[in-house]
Amino acid sequence: MTGLSGQAAIVGIGATDFSKDSGRSELRLAAEAVTAALADAGLTPADVDGLASFTMDTNIEVAVARAVGIPNLKFFSRIHYGGGAACATVQQAAMAVATGVADVVVAYRAFNERSGMRFGQVNTGLVQQVNSSGADNAFSYPHGLSTPAAFVAMVAQRYMHEYGATSEDFGRIAVTDRKHAAVNPDAFFYGKPITLEDHQNSRFIAEPLHLLDCCQESDGGIALVITSPERARDLPATPAIVAAAAQGSGTDQFIMTSYYRDELAGLPEMSLVGNQLWDQSGLGPQDMDAAVLYDHFTPYVLMQLEELGFCGRGEAKDFIADGAIELGGTLPLNTHGGQLGEAYIHGMNGIAEGVRQIRGTSVNQVEDARSVLVTAGTGVPTSGLVLTA
Repeated sequence: MTGLSGQAAIVGIGATDFSKDSGRSELRLAAEAVTAALADAGLTPADVDGLASFTMDTNIEVAVARAVGIPNLKFFSRIHYGGGAACATVQQAAMAVATGVADVVVAYRAFNERSGMRFGQVNTGLVQQVNSSGADNAFSYPHGLSTPAAFVAMVAQRYMHEYGATSEDFGRIAVTDRKHAAVNPDAFFYGKPITLEDHQNSRFIAEPLHLLDCCQESDGGIALVITSPERARDLPATPAIVAAAAQGSGTDQFIMTSYYRDELAGLPEMSLVGNQLWDQSGLGPQDMDAAVLYDHFTPYVLMQLEELGFCGRGEAKDFIADGAIELGGTLPLNTHGGQLGEAYIHGMNGIAEGVRQIRGTSVNQVEDARSVLVTAGTGVPTSGLVLTA
């Protein structure tokens, strides 16, 4: 183990309900999640001296502090690139704790993404920005590439062409996620599994992506409490040790439109993250008892398995066959139901599930789970974690 490994732990997780119409402000959702996470950790707002979130979150740190009752902040940090920020918020918190900059940091994300601003729809404001992001988007929007599904569909088509993957292979990810969500009372699709036939019969959103290849748009919030392992020993819940935390941005990186690389059918930024995670933790793919892979679109789950070293390039379709990613398989995947089945909270709910697996409290608990991999958004600069008992 090297560097940051073992220097911080997640000791509290909190969440709101997951819905399509929360009926509350985004600030209230954030405050509810942070308050719940602190209660879970056995801490009070007065114990918190740091906050970390996404640049896309509308809830600025001082507003959250006021709403929750946090008196003083010594550290505050924001991570860019949408869902790619999820694990990086924990990385930033862990670095603050490990260096003594802060003692207790809460990472949070809250939004009304279904009843408010819907990320899945065309957003012409992105191309109208007077900055480099606006210039980047100006290359794709005039050609009809104006939604996340359309961006990913381009890469998925190329991946299918190069490696012989099929829509049914993508569908197996969706079916597994929904199977796990069906027994999770907190999941939006609790009690609602799907079949591969359901997946194939769902309408196209952007070919080859069917509706059931695409994650939900959700309202809700998640918060995570990070502190030192020493302090964690005095707290009530089993800590999830941050054995590794990494970020990555690859060559010719754009935001979901990295179409100018020599190889289109890959996610090199995730390979960069994976290599750091294995180096930091001293572990490898073969040591992971479970994985929570960011599943905003099913093709990128297959590609992540390859980039992270669970199988060779183009082999993910074979790796997931025969129940390998279900409970009891070689790599149980997204045991909470993922963003396809539980909720889309920009990947933060996946980190919470990783913590539950380490604690032994998941609704789909992997027996004696000691090491869990969690990844953040793909197609963008991204991040990842290895959590251990």
